Amino acid sequence: MRISVKVKPSARETRVEKSGEEYLVSVRSPPVEGKANAELIEALAKYFGVPKSRIRIVAGQKSRKKIVEID
Repeated sequence: MRISVKVKPSARETRVEKSGEEYLVSVRSPPVEGKANAELIEALAKYFGVPKSRIRIVAGQKSRKKIVEID
């Protein structure tokens, strides 16, 4: 399954919200050295109830808008 994700780094709390077809994910980590992407994967794994190893960022590694694949 592929989903569209919009990331908000350096937020007060980590949370996942669904907004129409897109997911809005707030993460506490700053967008430095992949920290926000790692926290994004952790948050989505918890939200969908799957292991982190089954989630990968397909497009948008350095962008706020990403395409994420969940196996």
